[in-house]
Amino acid sequence: MRDQINEELRQLEESIPKIIKIAQDFKLDFYPMRFEICPGEIIYTFGAYGMPTRFTHWSFGKSYHRMKTQYDYNLSRIYEMVINSDPCYAFLLEGNTIIQNKMVAAHVLAHCDFFKNNIYFSHTNPKDIIESMAVAAERFRQYEMIYGQQKVEAFIDSVLSIQEHIDPHRMIKRKEHCINKTKNCCGKKQDATYDDLWKLDQPEHSCQCQGDCSKNKQTKLPEQPEKDLLLFIMENARDLEEWQLDILSTMRDEMLYFWPQMQTKIMNEGWASYWHLRIMREMEINEAEAIEFAKMHAGVVLPSRNSINPYYLGLKMLEDIEKRWDKEYGEGAGREKLFEIREMDNDISFLRNYLTKELVEELDLYLYRKIGHEWKIVEKNWEKVRDHLVYSMTNSGFPVIMVENGDYEQRGELYLKHAFEDRELDIKYLEKTLVHIFNLWNRPVYIETEIDNKAALFSFDGAKGSRKFL
Repeated sequence: MRDQINEELRQLEESIPKIIKIAQDFKLDFYPMRFEICPGEIIYTFGAYGMPTRFTHWSFGKSYHRMKTQYDYNLSRIYEMVINSDPCYAFLLEGNTIIQNKMVAAHVLAHCDFFKNNIYFSHTNPKDIIESMAVAAERFRQYEMIYGQQKVEAFIDSVLSIQEHIDPHRMIKRKEHCINKTKNCCGKKQDATYDDLWKLDQPEHSCQCQGDCSKNKQTKLPEQPEKDLLLFIMENARDLEEWQLDILSTMRDEMLYFWPQMQTKIMNEGWASYWHLRIMREMEINEAEAIEFAKMHAGVVLPSRNSINPYYLGLKMLEDIEKRWDKEYGEGAGREKLFEIREMDNDISFLRNYLTKELVEELDLYLYRKIGHEWKIVEKNWEKVRDHLVYSMTNSGFPVIMVENGDYEQRGELYLKHAFEDRELDIKYLEKTLVHIFNLWNRPVYIETEIDNKAALFSFDGAKGSRKFL
C-alpha cells in the first residue's frame, strides 16, 4: 500500500509541471502554486474555517461536523481547497486517485488565474492574507485568556450576525462628520500646550466644515444613509472597548477579502471547469484514466433539479459565449472574449449580459415555488428567469440594510432601514439579529421594513423587542 501511495505521489509530482506548462500555453496567468495533499479531517477543517489559519468559533466546529458527516456517508466530497493568496495554496484530498488529483490541479490553476486577474479581487491583498489571519487568530486567543472565552465568543456571535452588511465598493475616503468627530473641526480641543502658537498663521476655519460645525450641530448622523453597518458601528458606537473594536475591524476586513468570491461564484467555478476540461484533453492519459476523468467531470458539472450548479451554469455559458463570438467575429475571437469577461465581470453582469433565451431553454431553467403541498414550476419565460437569477445575486444575496440615523431622537439610538425590493425579511431572523446589533451598539436599535406592503418598525431596547406598523 505504501509503495502504491509513493508511486502515485511520484506520478503527481511529474504531472504537475506538465499541467502548469499546458495552462501557461493557454495563457493562464496565475500566482506561484503550492500543492499539498491533506487528510480529510484537515481539508474539512479548512473548509469550515474558510482558511488554513483563522480565529476559532463554535460555528466553525458545527460546519466541520456537518461537512465531515456528509463526507463519511459519501453524500458529498471536497476534492480540493484553494486559497486566494500569493503564492497560491491548493490542498488536495488524500485518497484522491492520481487522475482525480491531475484534474484538481488543472482546476485550481484556473481558480488562481481568476483570483489574480478578475478586477473584483484586486483589493484582496493576497500576499499577506494568511499571515494576517494567523496573527489575528492569536490576538483573539489572547482576548479569550484575558476576558474569557464565553464573552469573546458572544461578541463574535454578534459580529457574525451582521458580517455581510459591509460596503465592498467603498473606495473613497469617508467624509469627516462634523458631529461627534472634532478632528480638524472648529470644536477641536487643543492637543498640546503650544498648539495655539503654531496655528496663528492659519485661518480661523481651515477644516473641511469651514465653520459650519457651530451652525449645524443637529446634523443627522450619518448625513446620508450608509450601507456599511460594520464600519458605522466601529466608528460611532460609544461603549466598545479596544479589543472589541479590533475584533470588529478584523472581521470586517476578512469579509472584504471573502466578498469577491461570493460575487463571482458562477464565473469562477465555470472558469475552472472550462479550463480543467481543456487542460486534461492535452494530457497524455490512458483509456482507463480517460473514462475516470470523464466520470468525475460529469459529476462536477451535473445539473441539479432544485438549485443552480455554478460549475454547470458557468461552464455552459462560457462555452456558449466562445461559440457565438467565434461564429460572429472569427476563430479565436471567442477565447479572447472569455479572457475579457474573466477580467471585468462578476456574476450579476455575467448573467445579465450573456445568459440568452436559447441557453435558458437548452439548460431547462425555470422558477418554481410551493403551492399547497406541492412544488410547481411557476415561470419559464427566459427574461424573468434571468432577471430572477440576477436579482437573487444582488448584494451577494443578502438584504441591503442602510444606517439612517445613529442618534435617533437625539438619544444615541440606532435607526436602520431595510431597502425593501419586493422581498420581505425573515421576521424570526430579524428579531434575533436586532438583539445582536443591540449588543454592539449598547443602546436601543430599530429597523424599518415592509410587511404585507405596509411599513413596519421593529425595535429592541435591551430587555424586550417590539413591532408596530407605521
